[in-house]
Amino acid sequence: MSFKAALVQMRSGREMARNLKNASDMIRDAQSRGAQFVTTPEMTNIIEPDRDRLKAVAQSEDEDQSVRGFGLLAHSLGIWLNVGSLALKGTSDKLVNRSLLFAPDGTIAARYDKIHLFDVDLPNGEVWRESHAYETGGRVCLSRLPWATLGMTICYDVRFPELYGELGRQGADIITVPSAFTVPTGEAHWHVLLRARAIETGSFVLAAAQGGRHESGRETFGHSLAVSPWGEVIAEAGTE
Repeated sequence: MSFKAALVQMRSGREMARNLKNASDMIRDAQSRGAQFVTTPEMTNIIEPDRDRLKAVAQSEDEDQSVRGFGLLAHSLGIWLNVGSLALKGTSDKLVNRSLLFAPDGTIAARYDKIHLFDVDLPNGEVWRESHAYETGGRVCLSRLPWATLGMTICYDVRFPELYGELGRQGADIITVPSAFTVPTGEAHWHVLLRARAIETGSFVLAAAQGGRHESGRETFGHSLAVSPWGEVIAEAGTE
């Protein structure tokens, strides 16, 4: 059974309400073009470099207005909506980087917390320590769509083939990889990693990405990709 999927590429800022509106506008546009499944990037609700401010504005899943808004949107449009990830309050003093799948009735059908956190020192001097702000996820996540079985991952997870192997063994036909890649890592590794994960699992890989220069000064790689199980890039966005 075939269906139409859409990948939303955006440039999230520091204000959650504006990010919700921008993402919602693109999701509506995708649905108007026939999309039945839509996926958005990592950190759809906010990209905030100030860790203290991020913790101050983040809310729990039950309280977060983006969660409520995306649920209502999925219901009003009658689509399956994978919100690539949101920064939400966790159960400790840290946040969670959580991907949510909304069913066409607006309910949450699945949730996945990022397992592999981005703790790296890049050659250009950039330093990232996601583990200072985020809890580590603890389980793989699959969910049944009307057309296929969906496996959910987030960004840096893509570097760990054992996670994808487990999703493949459990029957994933499609794997989402919402991302916010840096430009240096994107230029070097983005295409080859996503194609490799598709080939080794025999799954379609849908990677919606953040792209462009954010108001914080951060620059993300863009190039949202849809990859076939053969490793063929069947759709690709640009840098913005």
